[in-house]
Amino acid sequence: MTLRANWSYPTAIKFGAGRIAELAEQCKAVGIQRPLLVTDKALASLPITAAALDILEAAGLGRAVFSDVDPNPNEHNMQAGIAAYKAGGHDGVICFGGGSALDLGKMIALMAGQTVSVWDLEDIGDWWTRADASVIAPIIAVPTTAGTGSEVGRAGVLTNSETHKKKIIFHPKLMPAVTICDPELTVGMPKFITAGTGMDAFAHCLEAYCSPFFHPMSQGIALEGLRLVNEYLPRAYATPDDLEARAQMMAAAAMGAVAFQKGLGAIHSLSHPIGAVYGTHHGTTNAVVMPMVLDFNRPVIEERLVRAADYLGIKGGFEGFRARVMELRSTLGIPANLTAMGVEPSRLDELTEMALEDPSCGGNPIEMTRENTRALFDACM
Repeated sequence: MTLRANWSYPTAIKFGAGRIAELAEQCKAVGIQRPLLVTDKALASLPITAAALDILEAAGLGRAVFSDVDPNPNEHNMQAGIAAYKAGGHDGVICFGGGSALDLGKMIALMAGQTVSVWDLEDIGDWWTRADASVIAPIIAVPTTAGTGSEVGRAGVLTNSETHKKKIIFHPKLMPAVTICDPELTVGMPKFITAGTGMDAFAHCLEAYCSPFFHPMSQGIALEGLRLVNEYLPRAYATPDDLEARAQMMAAAAMGAVAFQKGLGAIHSLSHPIGAVYGTHHGTTNAVVMPMVLDFNRPVIEERLVRAADYLGIKGGFEGFRARVMELRSTLGIPANLTAMGVEPSRLDELTEMALEDPSCGGNPIEMTRENTRALFDACM
């Protein structure tokens, strides 16, 4: 598998099969001598994690690991991680895993030396300036899934355990100093994770592409990201050891996260509260609501999706694009609707209010109101 490169957009990316072998070298390059590897509970006991720790130990960097990471990490996970970071005298964080581990690892690096509350650093205006930038630990990101794109982002998502609301925490120094994208690390993903994370990348690209804001660079990246997911996700799902498909999906995931600088929309503003309340997988939830959001936004995005369908080689314009989304959902075993995911009709009013508070709704092509958002939730049931 010959897909191998070094990129600097938007951070240093070491891309290619086997490049996890450079982990210790990259730690030393950014000044980390005592890293804390943050991963999730499932990954902690897997061979790929043990191999990464072996690389660190062989280089004299120890093998410290923290894995108390929930699927939708919250402030309690963060505080436990900070305690482990301080107890071990660590000087940097390796975020190793899917979106949950990447986001929580970033939060540990951000908050270990702060005196303000993490909720004071929500991505609102210039709130990030409340943080003491000088005490933010260096971060190395090693994604083991291909979806979230958090490995190339300056933010992390943290769920408030009291309000059940997901908050986006932002600081420029949350951008990892180095990202290692090794597709070999994704080969052992369960098929439902391959499906859900892949559709997360598709949702990022789709919403960025349809966002009404002006950002031609992000729009171009989003369009190519859509093409990569459309072509390679079914291959990665059907043949887990297809390294070319895995590599292309890792590229698409990073591209989606870069692209959504342009904005997200109703897919994410619905998905975030559902995940916070019900603990559903984020990417899978995105895939469940995607067709209904396409219908919701059709009056203003149809022409744009006709162009996207042409670029992706999909016949039939908007209808053809929507049909392809439905085909992908069927192929990947995505639940048909929110009812199938356990969402209760009695909570739709609450979820509607949460969706309208989510920052993603501001990037939707059609303005989201209490009435039309509640109707959209009904359509997703």
